[in-house]
This record gives sequence, structure tokens and C-alpha cells, in this order.
Amino acid sequence: MTDGEPSKVKLETWLLVGFIVALLLSTTVIVVTSADKDTVYSAYVTDADTNLQYQQISTMRASLGDEGKNYVVANTMSTPMLVNDWREPHRTMLIIAAPEKPFDSSEAEAIHDFVTEKGGKVIIAANSTNAQTVAEEFDVKFFDAPVVDPNRYYEVKSQTGQPEPADQHKIWAVAGVSKVWDDQFERREYCSDLQDSSKYDDCALPVLFHRPTAIQVLENDVEDSRNVKILAHASGSAFIAREDNNPNNRNNPVLGGNNTGLIVRMDYPGIEVVDQVKGIREGEVDVTGSIVFISDHSVFANHLWDKADAEVTGKEQCSSASYGDRACWDSLLSSSDGDTNWNGNEDYFVTMIRDMMEHDNEEISTVITSENSNFYIVFDESRHVTSAVSSPFTEAIGAIVMLTSDTLLKWLIILNLVALLSIAIMVVPEKENWRHIFDLTRFRERPNKVDPNQYIPRVREALMAKVRQFNDLTRDEMIRKTPGEVQSMVKDPRLIELLYSQQRSYSNEELRQLLQQIRRWGK
Repeated sequence: MTDGEPSKVKLETWLLVGFIVALLLSTTVIVVTSADKDTVYSAYVTDADTNLQYQQISTMRASLGDEGKNYVVANTMSTPMLVNDWREPHRTMLIIAAPEKPFDSSEAEAIHDFVTEKGGKVIIAANSTNAQTVAEEFDVKFFDAPVVDPNRYYEVKSQTGQPEPADQHKIWAVAGVSKVWDDQFERREYCSDLQDSSKYDDCALPVLFHRPTAIQVLENDVEDSRNVKILAHASGSAFIAREDNNPNNRNNPVLGGNNTGLIVRMDYPGIEVVDQVKGIREGEVDVTGSIVFISDHSVFANHLWDKADAEVTGKEQCSSASYGDRACWDSLLSSSDGDTNWNGNEDYFVTMIRDMMEHDNEEISTVITSENSNFYIVFDESRHVTSAVSSPFTEAIGAIVMLTSDTLLKWLIILNLVALLSIAIMVVPEKENWRHIFDLTRFRERPNKVDPNQYIPRVREALMAKVRQFNDLTRDEMIRKTPGEVQSMVKDPRLIELLYSQQRSYSNEELRQLLQQIRRWGK
């Protein structure tokens, strides 16, 4: 190479540069496309602005985890199809809040099997039909519009302390954890002893909803083994506000009562699983699979879960003068000390979660049932919609999560993929430059003609190559052969003459005949 000739950039260098540029570009695209999208109803967002933070469920996660009830709290980012592979599924609860995209049929079937065959626990909270695919597996229907209840709605104050306009979408209900009262106007005992939440079988608590839809249990050929309970519902005058808030509009169906369910629980008892029994041995035990459908995801949001946040955001107790003569939840509750205040939805749902878990299962060892740390709560973070640009990257991360949910292993997989790609780039051989010329005007002409003086040497090289290959010799071994040894291998006088007669000249026709003879040689 002369000094004036520029150095060439190797192919692997270009590939490495392209890989780095693509990595930086993809990261930039994800950041840009996600910049204007606020994440809501996440159990892991704790640093949002004040108003947005009220719409997260991070307070719920904290109250169930290390800062509260000491359950083992985790999350899934990929798909609910993984539920049946979790350890101790009968001691695991999946919480799906505010699904922004619908489930597919395989995910719905996996959740159904998780509950009915593995004894798993599931809570799905949604105010839209995005949960309908799962609901259909359990003969439940989510309506596609909010509920308006002119009899049971709570009051809210503004930040200045003034009453906000009445909103009949903000419904209150009185719900039991596992008991249903036949008479919807019957007074229920208020669950006041929070120290022993295992004895909430015969009492109720108020629950506030922000903008619920309605849930209806369909009367199909349901399974005889399940136990269905409508734990909370709107009043008999409630209706589905499909077009407006006018109760006389025929397009706003009036369902009322149990047909306008707000919380529906289904239990599947008698599922055999393996767990620790008395002592340290394992054995078969009977557990109950449970699923709860809730008509509003806001019941878990910070502004309704925590009493302090509820007071800051203006939720009014029944003692407020804003209710006037309208009934409040205290009309359905009785307490020995007269205290029937709503203390946040936390009281009700923490109690429900404990009741759904196997804490009271006498077949399982008390070493397991007495400690919340032996039970698992998994928040589904995979139901949020991503942009069309960043979706492929989200799906890729989801695929990695399907392999493992362990944080360390997850990052090891990603780093290994990057390392393998880098190695593949570095070992790509640099190919020689080549070109192909095809010109219809010159189809009889080669780009570079062979020198006629090279015809005979090229035919000799072809013959020697075939002799070497036929006798399975290396190039070095062939070079060391004497002319006599080569002649004994060739044997054909005419071909021997071609190899060793330097004075002999051949016409083009003779060379074509020799080439045909070389092709037939050795057969």
C-alpha cells in the first residue's frame, strides 16, 4: 500500500458503529415517546406530582408489604400467563388494577386455571370492558358505561373547603368480606376490631368508589362447585349512564340491586395441592381458589385507600351537613360505640385479602399460616398501553421477564445478549470486494478476457487438480511426486502428453476435446 492510498474501514468496525448508534437511537426514542405519558394506577410510582400521585396504588403496596402487613410483594411486567408457574400458587394473589388494554384468550384461560385448578387468588379492578375476556371465563359481564346512583353517592369538598357539585357517579356501598345479606336495607355490624381481621365473617365496612361501572353475574350453565357472592351493589334506582345522567332515557338501562354489582367474589373450594402440614413434612391439602371482580380501579388509588389522603382530597364522612336528609352508609351500619366512620378502603380490602388467603386453613401447618411473609402478592404492571414506537422494546423486555422475574438474572440475560451480539460483530470476516456485470449488449463478452496464452496452462492446472483430488493428496504431497509417479497415476497417453510436452501446440477444438476427456477421467 502506498502512502497516498487511504486506509479502508473494516466491515466489523462499521457494524459496531451501527450497533452503538442503534442502541443510542432506540433509547432516545423510548425516552421521547414516553415523555408525555403519565403512568397511573401503578404500585411502584412514588415520585409523581401531587395530583398524579393520588392516582397511584403505591400506598396500597406499602401497606401490604414490609411497611404494613409484611406480605411478600412483587410485580409482573410481561403477561399473566406466567401465574401457573409461580411457586405455591394457592398462597399467591395476583392484583390487576386499571387494565388499559384487554386480555387475550390465552391469558384469560391461564387466570381461570390459576384460580380453579391451582387454588390461586386474583383481584381484578376495572371500570371498563378491558377485563371482559377474563370475566367471560367466570360468566361475569362488565358494562361499558359508568353507574349513576341517585341514592348512594358521597360528598366531596374542594381545597377551599366548599362543597363540590353533587356527583352521583361517586358511589358508596356497604360490603361484607364473605357474607351477603338478603335484605339490602338490613343493618350490619360495623367491623370495628381491626386487631383480629380473621373474625370479619359477620360484619361489614363502607367502601367508596370514584367512577364505577357495573358487574352482572350471568345465569349460564355455571359450575356447581363454585360459590358466588355479590358483596356490594348499587341501590335499586341505579342505572347505567350510557348516554347521559337522565334516568328516564331508555338507552340508560336500569338494572338495580344485585344486577348492578360493584364487588363480586367467586370461591372454588376443594382444590387439592401440596403444602406443608403438621411438622416439617409435605402433604396434600384442600384449598380454595378465589377471584374478586371490582367495578372500579380507583378503590385502590391513594386518594381512596388512605384516610389521610382522602381527607386532603375532600372526602366527607356521614356526619357532614352536606348530606342533608339523604341516606349515608351509617344508615346500614350499627356499632356499639356509635363509630361507623369510613377509614379508607384499606380496612376493607386488607381484610378481604387476608380472608381469601389460606390463613385459616387448618390442614396447612400453622408455621405457614401464622406468618404473612409466607404469602405472596403480585401486582400486574403489564396492562398499561405503550406507544407504537416503544411497544417493540416493551415486548422485548416482557419476553425476558417471561424467562425470569429475578432482577439479577434479568440483567444478566440482557448483558449476555449484548455481549453475544458484540462478539458476533467482531468475528465477521471481511469479504473481498467483487462485482457482477450483466449487459444485454455484451452478453458474449466477459468483463476481463482470458489471455489466449493461458489456455494450455489453465487446462494443465485443471488436470493436475483432478489427479490430486482423485488420489486424496494434499498440495504439498502432489508437488513432491516425480514425473514418473504422476504418469503412473494418469496412465492416459494423451493426457500425459498434455502435461509434459512443452513443444506441442493445440488448437481450440483440441483443447475442448481434452477438457471433455479430463471430465471423463477417473470415472
